[in-house]
Amino acid sequence: MADATLIYEDKGLFADGGIVEVIIWRLPAADKERLHGLKYSLYYGKEGQRIVGYDNERGKGDHRHFGNREEKYSFSTIDQMMRDFFADVRRARGEA
Repeated sequence: MADATLIYEDKGLFADGGIVEVIIWRLPAADKERLHGLKYSLYYGKEGQRIVGYDNERGKGDHRHFGNREEKYSFSTIDQMMRDFFADVRRARGEA
């Protein structure tokens, strides 16, 4: 992503084959779709299927995926987004 600054990237594997990947970029400037000035993709999936996802692709704004549902996500801070995402991952894995 040209001119954006990578501020966080991590990937983890669960023993059962589940994958978590988090990538967060700081954009050169905020815009009307990304008022917080971030581009992010948080993914949890297994066997090539997304189970939980948070992202803000162009045209959709901040939103989350949980199973087959897609809904608006109210972004407040990176820390809160990470807490919300990992709570959803725990719930999807039957741990919460």
